[in-house]
Amino acid sequence: MAKKKVLITGGTGYVAGRMLPALRERYDVTILDVKTTNRAGDEVDGAIVVDVLNKDRDTYREYFKGQDAVIHCGFMRAKDPADRFWAEMNNVDMSFNVYQTCIEENVPRAVVISSNHAADYYENLIWAGKQAFVTPDDYPLSDNYYGWAKASYELLGFTFAVGLMNDGKRLENVQLRVGGPRETDIDRASADSLKKMHRGLGAYLSVRDQVQLVVKSIEKENIDNKHGVPFQIFYGISGNSHNFWTISNAQRVIGYEPEDNSQVKFADKVSEVILDAQKSYPKEA
Repeated sequence: MAKKKVLITGGTGYVAGRMLPALRERYDVTILDVKTTNRAGDEVDGAIVVDVLNKDRDTYREYFKGQDAVIHCGFMRAKDPADRFWAEMNNVDMSFNVYQTCIEENVPRAVVISSNHAADYYENLIWAGKQAFVTPDDYPLSDNYYGWAKASYELLGFTFAVGLMNDGKRLENVQLRVGGPRETDIDRASADSLKKMHRGLGAYLSVRDQVQLVVKSIEKENIDNKHGVPFQIFYGISGNSHNFWTISNAQRVIGYEPEDNSQVKFADKVSEVILDAQKSYPKEA
């Protein structure tokens, strides 16, 4: 059986790089980015230099032709803090170019690397003890431009999934609100900041769970929501005991079954922090 063809934008970046080896094995992968090297300066095999921010979609549409799915990881960061808003506007424009080219070249599905920051305002409420959980159904609210842009990708993706602006032609759309795709967040945990440890453990996303989530987002045949629109938002986190974002819809819709739990994976470090905190814990009279 022929492998599915999958295009990855921003394919030399960090998030793409974590899953690239597994995706290469499973799919016929095309990698686009504005550079051919990764964060470490190493050449990424097969990377093609393309700028999907360019409004002239004819300069890159050939790479979208015949693809079964696009994983959109493309992102530009402001070099000057004063330019953060305009950089994020460019990121929104980039997502439009990807969605629209998918429509024009008959790519059936886009899987977009969004971020938990699309609704990060709610974390203020969680850590203040005013809210316990965040779901994809909560209205996306962010207090920063980065999160605002991610929410904008999602809302724009929904528009393309409905199809009204393209004569009824729909682009199936999965938005992955990636949490903490790192092995190092737990290193910042300390006895005087247990909430920070809770946050790091709850946001954790392992490599193999990231791969599984992306693969199932590509391959699940029907991703219609309850209104019949092919659009879903999933939190990109592992099956952590400390989760404060829900993954229940990903489990239900695409059969996501995370293999990792940060509390187990980092048990030694967690025990160390808890034992240290216990030393200053108030004793009963």
